[in-house]
Amino acid sequence: MHTTPPSVPQRRLARQARQRFVEGICGGLADLDKTVQDFLTALMNQTGTAREMQSRRDAWMQYQQKHSAWTERTGKAWQEALAPHVSSTRGQLAAGGGGGLSQFELLSDDVVENKILASRMALTVTEQVNHQFDTLRQRTQSLEGQELDNSDILRPDTVCLLLVEQWVDAGLPRTDLQTVVDPLQRELANLLQKHYQAVNVFYVEQGITPQVDLKSKVRRTQGGAATGGGDSGTGGLASQALAQTRQAMAAARGGTQPGEGRPMGPPGMQMRPPAHGGHPRPQGMPTAFANGMTPLTRARQRAQGVMGQLRRLLTQPATGFDMVNAPPASAALAHALTAHRVHADTYYSGVATLMEDYSPAAVVQLVGAVRERSTELKKKATTTGEKAIIEVVALMFQSILAEDRIPPAVRVWFARLQVPVLRVALAEPEFFSNLDHPARKLIDRMGACVLGFDATSINGSALEAEIRRVVQVIEQYPETGRRVFQLVYDEFEKFLAKFLTEKQVTSRLVSVAQQVEQRETLAIQYTIELRTMLRDMPVRDEIREFLFKTWAEVLALSAVRDGPQHADTVAFKRTAADLVWAASAKPNRSDRAQVIQNLPALLQRLRQGLTLLGVNGAAQDAQVKVLTDTLADAFLSKTASIPQAHIDAMAKRLANLEDFISDATLGDMPLNADNIEMMLGIDASSIHVIADNGAPVDDAMVAWAQDLQPGTWYTLDHNGASAQVQYAWQSQRKQLHLFAAVDGSSYLIQVRRLAAYLQAGLLVAQDEEGITLRATRDALAKLDANPERLLD
Repeated sequence: MHTTPPSVPQRRLARQARQRFVEGICGGLADLDKTVQDFLTALMNQTGTAREMQSRRDAWMQYQQKHSAWTERTGKAWQEALAPHVSSTRGQLAAGGGGGLSQFELLSDDVVENKILASRMALTVTEQVNHQFDTLRQRTQSLEGQELDNSDILRPDTVCLLLVEQWVDAGLPRTDLQTVVDPLQRELANLLQKHYQAVNVFYVEQGITPQVDLKSKVRRTQGGAATGGGDSGTGGLASQALAQTRQAMAAARGGTQPGEGRPMGPPGMQMRPPAHGGHPRPQGMPTAFANGMTPLTRARQRAQGVMGQLRRLLTQPATGFDMVNAPPASAALAHALTAHRVHADTYYSGVATLMEDYSPAAVVQLVGAVRERSTELKKKATTTGEKAIIEVVALMFQSILAEDRIPPAVRVWFARLQVPVLRVALAEPEFFSNLDHPARKLIDRMGACVLGFDATSINGSALEAEIRRVVQVIEQYPETGRRVFQLVYDEFEKFLAKFLTEKQVTSRLVSVAQQVEQRETLAIQYTIELRTMLRDMPVRDEIREFLFKTWAEVLALSAVRDGPQHADTVAFKRTAADLVWAASAKPNRSDRAQVIQNLPALLQRLRQGLTLLGVNGAAQDAQVKVLTDTLADAFLSKTASIPQAHIDAMAKRLANLEDFISDATLGDMPLNADNIEMMLGIDASSIHVIADNGAPVDDAMVAWAQDLQPGTWYTLDHNGASAQVQYAWQSQRKQLHLFAAVDGSSYLIQVRRLAAYLQAGLLVAQDEEGITLRATRDALAKLDANPERLLD
């Protein structure tokens, strides 16, 4: 396809954009440095074994000595990357031409390890910045008439690789970088997103707004086949780089030679090398980071890819496993599983005692027990399909038990689920293909809920006791299948709803938050009903405004506090009808006499309602004066009056208004942070109320916010401070959401603000995918490296 060569002004504009970008990210190095400093300091202050504490202190001291060199070198490397690309010993991130993979054979292990770590960082960063980067990439390519070079500084891949290289070159251990990689890559993603957006704004100011060229998203392989999304972001490039780097390592160390393709497993089984440290993707699947997808959707797509790979592995001819009609377990294996169920407590008693010291050695021995148990069961298996299932389940549980974020006291209970899960997997092949299988959901929920606790805080807690009860119920149930896992999953959800809000302060806050939602909901609905009632009545504007903006609040607050049929609430409803009648024209003497007679009581009820809202003193007098002036004017008016029948009908409908109110979805609900402390009656200094602020947010993000699961742990970045929080509660209409931090503080967040935090990456799940999926990915990686073990 013929393209017009870029003009000098176009090239100059693209160069200016890169300079702005690099200046911006160099300016953010101080924030990256502070993030690492703060994380290492907090880590050093945590309790742990003597070895762990010494290792953390060593990492902290190393960083104090060399962090300045790292930031200076990184800034210089980013600046130097502005120059035209020149080949160097580090090579390109993705082999885009030239000698293909052969150029990797001479790379040192250090270079390869840098590239692997940088590629993993780039994948994580890309998830957040993909939309802004893709827009920037298209605009830059429209100016330069060609795709971005694989080592272009605009690419997150390049930024990450230079950062990693300078860390190592500054004399800092790569293992320390792996320790701080999570907070560092989050801060780096925020930095890149900010400056991608800034450069896009610069382009728009210069009139560079090209249309999306869908053809540019389809790239041709050497054989001419088209692949989708090859350059729609950096996710595909980073995955490609990581996969190619691993192949190069294998080639350099005597494994698969370049050009030989992927390693082969047992007959007929072709293994797919995982990307991003074990994030596999089915062959031919396009880049997952499509625009408009929430992180939850992207995670779901990745998960489906992992499950698809597992399904293909188990159904390949070598195993002969039927994913639709699974045969019953062979007699010897079924007998062994039943015997294990009967003697579960005896079998695990020694392991449970071992786990009490919470030592790394105990965890290693627990993993060994899992391995031994699977070996024993494999000896009882009579088919290759049974052996494959036993091996996959064993590898999954080895991965779960190696998860150091799960307190050791809880890991022993996860270990005891290995055999019940194996029984399910043998009887229900759906376990290997359905992400929503109750057994997976239960393990994921229990795992997500304990990730934020340390050993001392969870040991002996109600949560540990409930997990123990759940496991024992599953173990002793005669037939362990979907039904029992679903039963205990539902029970665990009910437990969480109580456990997460049982603290006195949290319970009171939940009660108040629920009242706030009910009050605001009723106020909106009362306003809607009052507008409907007064639509065709000749009511003065002052009275309408008072009823809609003030008296609807009075009715709502009284209904929430005392009940909709309480005497005070009923009286306030009647007052609305009386006010409408009193403010209408009074052409005859008897009506005027009645107004004069009823006025003192009417004003008294109006003042009572205003006092309920907290409107007192001069503010109350001003409101009452507006009403009395309006009543006096109506008293002398000669216009048509409102028929008494209309007033009576209004009073009757108001008296039973709750019967007519629908539960339809409401619009934005105002949240008044000033009233929370007053309603609680306690010091609310540790309660952060984060109300909607009008920030634009996608509807998909709102739906995601409303579907968060209580008990899940998140990292919340609020007002520049990072907190580890657990999602504790959502209100009945999902308008208010409560998070509890480990330091005892609470965050009450309104739904659209919560969605905005999710959208901006200010609220990040600590375990987005779930421990069973991660365990499945780890199992596949181990089988990829040693496929023979599947059938041994």
